[in-house]
Amino acid sequence: MNKVNMIKVFVFWLFFSFISGFGYCDEPGKTGNKKEQAAPVDGPYVLYDKAGRVRVIRVDKNGKLRDKVLDKIPKNFSLDVVSQKGNHRFRVKLHPIERPAWKTGQREKTLVISDPHGDLESFISVLRNNGVIGKRYEWTYGKNEVIVIGDIFDRGKDVLPIFWLMYKLEEEAREAGGAMVFMLGNHEEMVLRGNLKYTRDKYKNLAKQLGMEYTDLWHEDSELGRWLRTRNLIQIVGDNLFVHAGLSNEFTGLGTPVEVVNEEVGKSIFLSKKERQALSALSDSIYRDRGPFWFRGMVKDDPKYRPVTAEDVDRILARYGVKRIFVGHTIFDDVTPFFDGKVVAVNVNNEKNRLAGKGRGILIEGGRLYLIFDKGEPVRFAFVENQVTSYIRLRRVASYKLPALG
Repeated sequence: MNKVNMIKVFVFWLFFSFISGFGYCDEPGKTGNKKEQAAPVDGPYVLYDKAGRVRVIRVDKNGKLRDKVLDKIPKNFSLDVVSQKGNHRFRVKLHPIERPAWKTGQREKTLVISDPHGDLESFISVLRNNGVIGKRYEWTYGKNEVIVIGDIFDRGKDVLPIFWLMYKLEEEAREAGGAMVFMLGNHEEMVLRGNLKYTRDKYKNLAKQLGMEYTDLWHEDSELGRWLRTRNLIQIVGDNLFVHAGLSNEFTGLGTPVEVVNEEVGKSIFLSKKERQALSALSDSIYRDRGPFWFRGMVKDDPKYRPVTAEDVDRILARYGVKRIFVGHTIFDDVTPFFDGKVVAVNVNNEKNRLAGKGRGILIEGGRLYLIFDKGEPVRFAFVENQVTSYIRLRRVASYKLPALG
């Protein structure tokens, strides 16, 4: 090969290497772009085997797979958790896992948000602005409480960091006399039964590289899998009930106690649809479209959702002995109350609302509800009903006091 041809080959190789390095794509159907050029950081995943060994799997900031097996967990063992961009980093110690109490009293402050969906930036932003965590990602909310109404899985790039941060803060809050509560959402039930419709490729590709199914990284012998198995689907705090999607007449008509529902979810969350149906009639009802994971009829009036009426809401509230129900699941432009504030939808587009300075969740304090933000102080709000559409529209009113709770 002469000198000219050698130069041509070398130039072609450089060009090919250049375009290959920028071709990483994290979502099906999307070409690589600057936002997708970062190495697909993932993990850590902590798995246990029958011999008592511990396997720790992660993809580091350089995109290199780290897969280590330990005979046992060393003393003072901790996990290093890093965000996709590398701008958030914290350490997590493993701790004993138990199911949170399904019913507790009202604390001085209860902060309510939902559906983080892997958006760590927005999650940390709203927690820090409202005094929940400090600069080192530590719990700073004292004896107060935070409730996240489901859906950490899917869509975003930082699913694992949010799960581990919730796990970490749960123990720190408990030690401080407070509570950090994560509740199950429909994306948890989807992923854990193997429906990866909304799961980014970076997560599925890791499992493929390991010769595993993605659900194998979350099975009941994984640390986070064990933790998820003990999360509740329905939670009552004071006079407030929390559930991911909503409560239908069909489901509440079964008369099943809350604690039984939560325990049944723990038995069935890792099962397939057919296995859930075979397990029990209760399990089957939990995961159907009228069940608490999926039912939108408390916040949607389209007939296909079988919307509840005001009388239905009053009956459901009486059934559970509460005065208000908080739901996530269905996205609204802002935090939105329905049925004279007896149902409050807190799911918003987290990144969009963060950038626009709009509402991100609710603070319950002293019998009043406040809208919370990523910047600035909480704002008390009230609402009026549009008589034409019967749609409850949010109104921020500095002097309006909601009916007292309790």
